[in-house]
Amino acid sequence: MKILIIEDEQRNANRLQSLLLEINPDIVVVDILESVSDSVEWFAANDEPDLILMDVRLADGLCFEIFSVCTLTAPVIFTTAYDEYAIRAFKVNSIDYLLKPIDKVELASALDKYKQFSSQNQTGAMISSLVDIIKKPGAVYRSRFLIPIHDGYKTIIVQDISYIYSEFKVSHLVLASGEIQAILFTMDELEEQLNPDLFFRANRQHLISINSIKSIHNYFNGKLKVILNGLEDVEIYISREKATLFKQWLDR
Repeated sequence: MKILIIEDEQRNANRLQSLLLEINPDIVVVDILESVSDSVEWFAANDEPDLILMDVRLADGLCFEIFSVCTLTAPVIFTTAYDEYAIRAFKVNSIDYLLKPIDKVELASALDKYKQFSSQNQTGAMISSLVDIIKKPGAVYRSRFLIPIHDGYKTIIVQDISYIYSEFKVSHLVLASGEIQAILFTMDELEEQLNPDLFFRANRQHLISINSIKSIHNYFNGKLKVILNGLEDVEIYISREKATLFKQWLDR
């Protein structure tokens, strides 16, 4: 069995590889990838493996961005920490989802389960259904933030946010009015809480709203430069590797 591991933490990737070989020495790990962009390039150049072990949160974004660019038919075991509702959704759709740290017995059980999926069309349909569940709009995504101020609180509506940036490990909401508000969430947490149809993780420091984009320009080495409405002095750069994902996001 040929297995591809997509995991951005080297320790976790090594552990997965060791557990797989302990369970079945005949397993071949064809590659270990750590990002969305690496995965997109890999699938464009290689045949699909028999099975994919995929972490939800990767170095440059959520793994679901891969499915926006690539049409995958191989079975997938998703790994990471996530809410119980999502885990139940995976189970109902017969797609396994393993919580870290990965347990050897549970991994072996998942491998046995995936031996049942001989129909690529069936597998592809289940993956598509799974992605729809995880990205389902509604109460899953934030519509506002409650911010403590002095002796009270104020509300910031998500639609009023132009972009979010991180500086010295502190996240800041930048509103269309120009107001800047520090917030006690990491960029990874904010990316997970905001609707991916409306916000794009441009890089590690920036999340941008689709409604705030004024213009997009080609930049050096295949990069893109994004200018925002009313914030012309702010330039946000998107790497060559992530430029394709960004264009796909804009063209939905």
